[in-house]
Amino acid sequence: MTKPYSVPLTEIRRELTVVNSKFIATLAPAFSIDEARAFMARIRKEFADASHNVPVYIIGGGNTVTEYFSDDGEPAGTSGKPALAVLRGSGFGDAALVITRYFGGTLLGTGGLVKAYTESAQLVVAAVGRGQRISVHVIMLAIPYNLLERIRLLSARHRGEILGEDFAGDITLTIQIPVSDFDAFQLGLRELSAGKLQAEVIESKETIMPM
Repeated sequence: MTKPYSVPLTEIRRELTVVNSKFIATLAPAFSIDEARAFMARIRKEFADASHNVPVYIIGGGNTVTEYFSDDGEPAGTSGKPALAVLRGSGFGDAALVITRYFGGTLLGTGGLVKAYTESAQLVVAAVGRGQRISVHVIMLAIPYNLLERIRLLSARHRGEILGEDFAGDITLTIQIPVSDFDAFQLGLRELSAGKLQAEVIESKETIMPM
């Protein structure tokens, strides 16, 4: 299994103005090359009148990554490469970034371009929330009313998220919990209920949890 790594929690955008040129950096999670390409195409369409839309992505994480960058018409090595270096240095995987430039009429020179694209990438990377892609179980559990608060606390202790509470004769809880915490959660259930309660796994999947 791949070592856990950070991913952007949400899509986010930041702007930077350098000598009248406007740089708009948009960062988003992307879990496949197709998702990254779709994101890049959407940003290019949104800013179709821009001078450049410089795309980079890192798909995967740890030692198993696919990287891509393009200078999109800027001088070679001045835009995509420094933006990718920032993304790589951030520790993010499964991330796509497009830096849009509206030319302001003044040439920035090679060094100026590298600095502007680097700072644009740094702005958006610093601002986004970090999550981690992990394996979770979605579980269902019927409990008596008198145990509700204690099981809510037990769930929180094991990084569980209560997705639903259905109140009838008993309370039926739907909880999302990391696979790595599931056995300990089950043990806690048995201890709370003198061995009577056991959660049923109804789905296993991967999701993003805030770090």
